[in-house]
Amino acid sequence: MESITFQLKTDFIPLIQLLKFTGVAESGAHASEMVVNHEVKCNGEIELRKRYKVVKGDVISVANHSITVI
Repeated sequence: MESITFQLKTDFIPLIQLLKFTGVAESGAHASEMVVNHEVKCNGEIELRKRYKVVKGDVISVANHSITVI
């Protein structure tokens, strides 16, 4: 599993934008599809909200990636 650390510079980032910015998803549409297909976990729980507000301390898991938000 590839570990990615993402430094958040605002209060939050929408989940699909995070997946796109980190390169886990090829595009926003691909990121949205991953969420709809139950492929994304936030802090160990499947996340179904595309616009979920990811904040510092969250860990996002999808495919072979783990994204830690700092």
